[in-house]
Amino acid sequence: MKHQRIVLALAAASVISSLAMPAFAAATPSPASPAKPAQTPSKAVKKYTIEQFFATTRISGASFSADEKRILFSSDTSGVFNAYAIDAAGGKPMALTQSTTDTTFGVSYFPDDDRILYTRDKGGDENNHLFVREADGTEKDLTPGDKLKASFAGWRPDGTAFYVTTNERDPKFFDFYRYDAKTYARTLLFKNENGMDVEDISRDEKWIALGKTNTSLDSDIYLYDVAKAEMKHITPHTGAVKANAQTFDPASGKLFFLTDEGSEFARLKTYELATGTIKEHEKADWDIGYTYYSRDGRYRVTGINADGSVVIKVVEGAAETPVALPKLPGGAIRGVTFSKNSQRMAFYVNGDRSPNNLYVYDFKAKQLKQLTQSLSKDVNPADLVEAEVVRFKSFDGMVIPSIFLKPHGASATNKVPAIVYVHGGPGGQTTRGYSSGMQYLANNGYAVLGINNRGSSGYGKTFFAADDKKHGREPLWDCIEAKTYLASLGYIDPERIAIMGGSYGGYMTLAAMAFRPEAFKVGVDIFGVSNWLRTLESIPPYWESFRKALYQEVGDPVADREFLTATSPLFHAKEIRKPLIVIQGANDPRVIKSESDDIVAAVKGNGVPVEYVVFPDEGHGFTKPKNNMEANRKIVEFLDKHLKGQ
Repeated sequence: MKHQRIVLALAAASVISSLAMPAFAAATPSPASPAKPAQTPSKAVKKYTIEQFFATTRISGASFSADEKRILFSSDTSGVFNAYAIDAAGGKPMALTQSTTDTTFGVSYFPDDDRILYTRDKGGDENNHLFVREADGTEKDLTPGDKLKASFAGWRPDGTAFYVTTNERDPKFFDFYRYDAKTYARTLLFKNENGMDVEDISRDEKWIALGKTNTSLDSDIYLYDVAKAEMKHITPHTGAVKANAQTFDPASGKLFFLTDEGSEFARLKTYELATGTIKEHEKADWDIGYTYYSRDGRYRVTGINADGSVVIKVVEGAAETPVALPKLPGGAIRGVTFSKNSQRMAFYVNGDRSPNNLYVYDFKAKQLKQLTQSLSKDVNPADLVEAEVVRFKSFDGMVIPSIFLKPHGASATNKVPAIVYVHGGPGGQTTRGYSSGMQYLANNGYAVLGINNRGSSGYGKTFFAADDKKHGREPLWDCIEAKTYLASLGYIDPERIAIMGGSYGGYMTLAAMAFRPEAFKVGVDIFGVSNWLRTLESIPPYWESFRKALYQEVGDPVADREFLTATSPLFHAKEIRKPLIVIQGANDPRVIKSESDDIVAAVKGNGVPVEYVVFPDEGHGFTKPKNNMEANRKIVEFLDKHLKGQ
């Protein structure tokens, strides 16, 4: 169950600039000391058209068919994300859904036949419903209704039922249901009236692990006894400690969970259900991000967030013998999925110069097969840029880790413009891996610094907490120091540096334009917050379980009204005097369109050049290739005009 939620989360992150901007992928950890990017010899590089560059296909997700001969995944090759099946031996993918308007993500094959589950929303409104595609191709909405959000939550091990969360009863909270795999009749297993998050269910269906978010730095785990309808708190603590349930073991004897108690980073522990004994199970020098078992319980997969890179480890059996994973050039393994009997493993390989490609590995035959080729056939990977992990000291000495793309040909005699690229959040992270947007900027001669300003995740809980109630101030000042760092490299033109970001990164762009108007020459705001008061008051109702955490992180719209007014760019828009481009999805439920409408109107009133691009069929991101291409086209045209002066 945990595994399925991870797959869906990765799918969303890879195609939507949600609360985190497009991710990079795994790399060798860098030293903790500040560093400059390595100088690379200049080379002739081909400049690609926007059409050539964005002919790249975005794909995500993986689920084996009952006979293990096919793999279900999602692709935007048709112009809209749909569900596809591909033969595990290779071949051309076959479309299983044919939506022409609404984003559709394949979730899972049924364990014993060719039916599939998939999710779909309307125009990016994020109100996903769960559908089934029957063997004859007909479709059925398993979660009908208006203004509800539903998610697949895993299979019962014997395949006779699956689990679903939905907020149809109360928009604020998600209840937990079991659906019969044949009749789709459902049974309520947990009625959520306390703002809990369902995190896993034991294989014997006796226990449900629930998460309770207190603040962005503090959370708890509760165990719910399904038969007795009783709840037990299993992570009592003092101070701010984060604890998150991951998975029950195959024997339903213990719960694996992550906690940062007594540590800067999340470690993996176990809770014995019979005795309540807690033991440390696994730790790393970085955050352990997740762990889950294969369907048959043979393998356990762990993901580690190692300095902006994803490191996957797989162990086998009760002895947890390490499994040697295939070594692949040009990228790192992500999104591991096992077949029903664990004879085969599907996974993605993603690198700085290579987008997601789906592979399958046969353990018995020790054979590896690449199933997809996602990069545009017109693009030579050698013309793309390998990312580097760099660090610089900010105004107060705090070391700021970042991901850097240096365009080919940049040198002391050929200085290039640069962009400080701010991720979403608060609390997101820019990591290594393929980003079509960043690579397109680099291909057009722009250096890109993906800054992980204070408050970013992945670098310890002290660093993560360093931005609380300081937004628009200290995290912004990190971005100002990033400009100083770029100027020190010797091949960046200090007079041609922009700031860019989406969601929270869009807010940081607007904050820089309003509060430090002298710092950056231009700003690129992608669905950014301009008025914190309105955004915090208009968040979707299903965010209720972590509303308190959001208020603790950013500010309470009632108690902290004066502070939020002082740090909202809209109320200080008269200070904005540099060119700005704003991009917005009309159906965005997180940062509503009014946020962009108002800042655009205010900046235009200053007589400042401002461009406004609205996509009527998008939400909090660009899921449709044509919109993704148009957004990036507009951004580069804007930068060429106002940053390069072309």
